[in-house]
Amino acid sequence: QVQLVESGGRLMQAGGSLRLSCTASGRTFSTYAMAWFRQAPGKEREFVAAISWTSGLTVSADSVKGRFTISRDNAKNTVYLQMNSLKSEDTAVYLCATQVVPTTGRGLHEDDLYDYWGQGTQVTVSS
Repeated sequence: QVQLVESGGRLMQAGGSLRLSCTASGRTFSTYAMAWFRQAPGKEREFVAAISWTSGLTVSADSVKGRFTISRDNAKNTVYLQMNSLKSEDTAVYLCATQVVPTTGRGLHEDDLYDYWGQGTQVTVSS
């Protein structure tokens, strides 16, 4: 079992910056990847960014490229999402996810790659 706790979400002005954190506990020794997804009211969950725990390879959605950066601290079992130049369309619940079971045929951007999910942290961007 893995527990994920997100933090850092809050009300922001457009153009501002915010950093989200997600810390994993429990069965963290077999982490393969971690990711951020988001879900806005009335919309489907969408991929934001992901990072390979072993190689550090990162991928991100086109909608956030150049604005959001995912990073990790392996020693703290924590993944971060640095969000710059925030827009009102970034308003959503941001969810952290982790892959602990080796899987083939799935990309880092695919939500069914991930085995555990956090409860989410709300980010609201006012224009």
